Amino acid sequence: MSTIAMRRTMTTMVLVLLALATSATVAAKVPTGEVKAKASNCFSCHAISKKVVGPSFESVAKRYAGKGEKTLKMLVHKVKVGGAGNWGKVPMAPHPTLSDADITSMVKWVLSLKGASAGSTASAKPVKQYKYKNADGKLVEADFAVFQPGTKFVTKKVFRGFELYNSYCFRCHGGDAVGGEYAPDLRHSLAGGMTFQTFLGTAMVGRAAKGMPSWAGFFEEKDIRAIYDYVKARQLNLVGIGRPPSAQD
Repeated sequence: MSTIAMRRTMTTMVLVLLALATSATVAAKVPTGEVKAKASNCFSCHAISKKVVGPSFESVAKRYAGKGEKTLKMLVHKVKVGGAGNWGKVPMAPHPTLSDADITSMVKWVLSLKGASAGSTASAKPVKQYKYKNADGKLVEADFAVFQPGTKFVTKKVFRGFELYNSYCFRCHGGDAVGGEYAPDLRHSLAGGMTFQTFLGTAMVGRAAKGMPSWAGFFEEKDIRAIYDYVKARQLNLVGIGRPPSAQD
């Protein structure tokens, strides 16, 4: 091997070692509780600084700041068995397979968070409304874009919702969101006033008594939003049965 080739090889090895050392340093700085929370389904229903299905972790930290060991044990038990009441009507799914040690680590990490957004009362920005004429010629509104500007092609999010719905939801709720034998027509639920937040909570938590599984840990919030947008577009009669027209066609 020539001297130049040897120098190049040594330089490459040094760069690889530096990259590995940097990655190890970054990983070492991530709290154990956060690592365990991300490895479970916690982030399906919670976020650090905003409400998803459940409260933000920062809000939890603010409410229980300085409450002591008794409160820590109460929260560990709450995560283990689930339940509702402290933060609203949507129940938290139980986590019986997680060890008390792992849950304690996660709860301690949550309680350590002291972000400026915890408990923020800042008013939400107005949601943009999109107006369309549906298949019946009726003017309808949606709080999301159904079609790509100037076309009859649905957005990538609506098309993704169609794909997800007809891969996972159709078995109970019927193909093309028309209702099924085992579960209700979701278009009727949305027409009756079901908000995205309720839709998200129901999907993530499930309804065990009615045989609906929890999708937490499988879907992310963005996936449920895409499914909601597709079903809403169907309910508004903006998207028909079958594959929606898309730019991929």
